[in-house]
Amino acid sequence: TIRHAFIASLLQIPHVVVCINKMDLVDFNEERYHEITQQFLNMATKLDVKDIRFIPISALKGDNIVKRSQNMHWYEGPTLMWLLETIYISSDINYIDARFPVQYIIRPQSKEFHDYRGYAGRVASGVFRKGDKVKILPGGFSSIIKSIDTFEASHESAYAQQSVCITLEDDIDISRGDMIVKENNVPTISQDVEMMFCWFNEKPLQLKGKYILRHTTNEVKCMVNEIRYKVDMTDLHRKEDDKEIKMNDIGRLSLRLQKPIFYDSYRKNRNTGSVILVDEATNETVAAGMIV
Repeated sequence: TIRHAFIASLLQIPHVVVCINKMDLVDFNEERYHEITQQFLNMATKLDVKDIRFIPISALKGDNIVKRSQNMHWYEGPTLMWLLETIYISSDINYIDARFPVQYIIRPQSKEFHDYRGYAGRVASGVFRKGDKVKILPGGFSSIIKSIDTFEASHESAYAQQSVCITLEDDIDISRGDMIVKENNVPTISQDVEMMFCWFNEKPLQLKGKYILRHTTNEVKCMVNEIRYKVDMTDLHRKEDDKEIKMNDIGRLSLRLQKPIFYDSYRKNRNTGSVILVDEATNETVAAGMIV
């Protein structure tokens, strides 16, 4: 439970529902329910979770799953299903920092579209509109959005999570892995990255080891510069003296990249703040990371 709660905090999941299951085994006792919730809240003081809800349930008997329990009249909160269907999540999406990682360049081989040059991808965050002044990274060239197209039609705007093709007023050399952003709202550009990570591989993390970092539509070779600390899952304390990272360990490290990437902190923008590490030799995914 501690590990799962810490991972939820690490992933910046804004709403956490803690279901206290098997209430039927304690005869639906209210005191026992409050004891468990208090234990969790004491542990949660070390986490960064904004919204925690508790629901007493019996999955076996269906209490408080879809219908309200007839055995726990003392509980006045919602059922699990009602909460999952009504919890407000629109405010969790970043509509401010406009980021468009370029995935593919579209150049139709036809006379009708002989001069068409579009940049296809998925809007990672924010909003783009026709006429917006934008900057292309890493080159830093500026331009204006000429059109926003999909297979069905042209659009006046594109929002976070939409897959579109953007054309620009200027003919700029753009390739996969580049990023289109608003001119007055640019992400961090750096060859040094600090991140929290969860290690997936049976082979331990190698200090000064070489890996491939995959970020949005970009990938770059990197080296582990320093292991800052490992998190002790029994009490969530930092173990700065223990630098041996094995499977399922969580910690913090710094990377040195072969070339700069453009990113936001994970706290600010999940899509441009998340990465994976890949073993250069085996092509195995060895870790997931959240940039700090």
